[in-house]
Amino acid sequence: MKSSDIRRAFIDFFAERGHVQVPSSSLIPSDPTVLLTTAGMQQMVPFFLGLERPPANRLVSIQKCFRTVDIDEVGDESHLTFFEMLGNFSVGDYFKAEAISWAWELLTERFGIPAERWYPTVHPDDDFSYAYWRDVIGVPESRIYKLADNWWGPVGATGPNGPDSEIHYDRGEEFGCGRPECGPGCDCGRFLETWNLVFMEFFKEADGSQRPLPKKNIDTGMGLERISMILQGTGSVFETDLFYPILEEAAGLAGVRYKRDPRVDRSLRVIADHARGVTFLIGDGVFPGNEGRGYVLRRVLRRAIRHGRLLGLQQPFLGALADVVIELFGQQYPELVEKRDRIKRVIAHEEEHFSRTLAAGMARFDALVDQLKRAGETTIPGVEAFRLYDTYGFPLELTEELAREEGLGVDRAGFESALEQQRVVSRAGAATRFADTVRQRAELYARYSVQPTEFLGYSQLEAEATIVGILDLTRAIESAEAGQEIEVILDRTPFYGEAGGQVGDTGIIRTETGVADVLDTQRPTPELIVHRCLVREGFLQAGQRAEAAVDGERRAAIKRNHTATHLLHAALRRILGEHAQQAGSLVAPDRLRFDFTHLEALSQEQLRAVQSFVNEHVLRDEPVLAEYKPYREAIAEGAIALFGEKYGELVRVVSIPGVSMELCGGTHVSRTGEIGLFLITEESSVASGVRRIEAITGKRSAEFAWELLGVARTLSQQLHAPIAQLPAEVEQLREELRQARRDSERLRAELASERAAHLVHQAIAVDGIKVLSARVDAPSVDVLRAIGDRLRERLGSGVVILGTSIDDRPTLIAMATRDAVQRGVDAGKVIRAIAPIVGGRGGGRAELAQGGGSDPSRLEEALAAARTVIEQQVRTAHAGG
Repeated sequence: MKSSDIRRAFIDFFAERGHVQVPSSSLIPSDPTVLLTTAGMQQMVPFFLGLERPPANRLVSIQKCFRTVDIDEVGDESHLTFFEMLGNFSVGDYFKAEAISWAWELLTERFGIPAERWYPTVHPDDDFSYAYWRDVIGVPESRIYKLADNWWGPVGATGPNGPDSEIHYDRGEEFGCGRPECGPGCDCGRFLETWNLVFMEFFKEADGSQRPLPKKNIDTGMGLERISMILQGTGSVFETDLFYPILEEAAGLAGVRYKRDPRVDRSLRVIADHARGVTFLIGDGVFPGNEGRGYVLRRVLRRAIRHGRLLGLQQPFLGALADVVIELFGQQYPELVEKRDRIKRVIAHEEEHFSRTLAAGMARFDALVDQLKRAGETTIPGVEAFRLYDTYGFPLELTEELAREEGLGVDRAGFESALEQQRVVSRAGAATRFADTVRQRAELYARYSVQPTEFLGYSQLEAEATIVGILDLTRAIESAEAGQEIEVILDRTPFYGEAGGQVGDTGIIRTETGVADVLDTQRPTPELIVHRCLVREGFLQAGQRAEAAVDGERRAAIKRNHTATHLLHAALRRILGEHAQQAGSLVAPDRLRFDFTHLEALSQEQLRAVQSFVNEHVLRDEPVLAEYKPYREAIAEGAIALFGEKYGELVRVVSIPGVSMELCGGTHVSRTGEIGLFLITEESSVASGVRRIEAITGKRSAEFAWELLGVARTLSQQLHAPIAQLPAEVEQLREELRQARRDSERLRAELASERAAHLVHQAIAVDGIKVLSARVDAPSVDVLRAIGDRLRERLGSGVVILGTSIDDRPTLIAMATRDAVQRGVDAGKVIRAIAPIVGGRGGGRAELAQGGGSDPSRLEEALAAARTVIEQQVRTAHAGG
């Protein structure tokens, strides 16, 4: 049975039982606290929590999923990153009996799999499911297992949860361990977990207690890959029609064959899985990066490239495999066909980029491993792992995988420490904090969402309304006093709730008994607008009439920036090409930020052209129109819809005739002339394949231009140069400063060396070798080395060990002349021996080594110990000779 037939049979089976199919959601979840879509249930959560109204109470889907927990295990015959999950769902409709009966009917009758091959498991406390499997379905007790881990729910968090029943397939005794107790749950691989039926009947409270849900839900999930393996009779998922064409193509490109060499097989499976994963991730708008889902994509891409090299694939190959993936899945997921060019361009760019550093990185890794093994070390230092990451583009997990193959570990804590020093952007943000609040108050928001908030803000900034609810951190309250922070829910409001990149409004809510400052406005559900307030005076009470007034000046600035983003989008598509699509935005009162898909930095000429395009249409003072249309009609007329966004049947279209037409729910100026001067302040990279432009408009751009002109005039007066010549003048000054610094460093080194010259007379003989060990004053390591070079030169033959304190941290160097090395002296080993005395470590070559530590008070002790170490080295060499 082909996988395409399995998909269709699954959907048809549940459609016959009143289920409505919902399309797969993107691998990029709408919840900013979740990295990737990992289960079919994720898109159902708003329905289960009552935050959104489902299209039907019975739903069925085939959901794209990507899980990162087992990436390093991918390569065996079972683990995957990307997979498809078949699922049927009930939102307060049917429950356990129907879910179990239909699953059994589909597996044994529609799919025709022998009943005796199936082994259900249930939670020990789920008496109903156990009895139903036994008495109604007719499964013998000997094939029903009670397992304590048959419980689904958010780990350590509040939310819906409940017992589940897993259905395992018996692959046969030849796959088992032979133990009498072997059964579902055994890790031998005989019993394949195929379908999980989750019975969500409880809500876990913050105190850990379980509250029965008023409406019980069903969430099931069956991996398409596993059921395909069973129905196609293959030994693993990689031999099904979901993988084998990709694997075969990879083998052909590499000139190898599957099932001939275990190492080759592992690499082929890694490549086949990762080729699927990266194709779908990029198709859904993920681009390689150093954080979040972008890092996941980069990690998987580079792991695949590395395994390609192990197979001898020196040229780019993942693009060809992406074509195979698109051919296999394009009919089910047409977005892959639509995004084929982007997918292949991103893959090609990443392959080319990583290929340039992979060989050098592997050479560095091999040298590092050799060095560590010779030194008897078993762990790659974190700083070295970070160097492989930062210089050669090796994800930490790739370094860890390579290290495991060499029998070594990696100092992950040291790597994280080095990475933290480099990281400048905080991961935490307002969006994440707001998402946390949504989960905490989900039931409250669901209750108030029954009566949607009427939004009036397109046409007015003030309105009379009724306070229908007041919320504090955890509950609904009747009233709020001055100084109290609350959320106010009105029946109608002119305040725009944050959405579509546009920030929420601020302003005032006034009642007959008090005034509250609106600090932010959010939209926790599509139907609900929430005003986050600080009560300034008096008190507010639920049920009161209120006057709601938006900060008009701030809103006007936001409108200018929002319309400017539409013009900017149009400019980028005209100047760079239609591939320049919106990948994110921020519309705030003081600035706008626009992310778009493009592989290279924009030149100054391109930036000038983009800015000129926008300002030209601002000067034309063109009308900005907004109207509602059916979604299909708007798209047919050329309106741009953002990929991954959810749209209803009726959409709002914002257009500047002949220039721009987009689906947008935000607020805009009525004519482009209201935008004012548009200035681009920065262009940068967000991730591989995603660029960012930041810009300002209106009053802010006028102020900025005046500030720049003021700075230019001041510099012109101070440097006695026309404004146009300032860049050349500044560059000349910078070069003079660099030269002055070089001269200063040279003079400091010469002075310090001259002051230390008398130390030569303090050298002592150790077994006939002159050894000079002393503490000196040196402001930098370079100066310390210069002193060492000078003393070694004057010594002629022997060893110099110097110590100093730089910024209250001890630094040590050791230098040995060639003849001293020939007699057994090793400067690197000297430093490794004495650096721990000052609380540190170090090393180097036999002729030159360096170390440091944290305890400068023990410098003299370390320097004295050096003489003993050298004496032992010479005697050992003499005895060996």
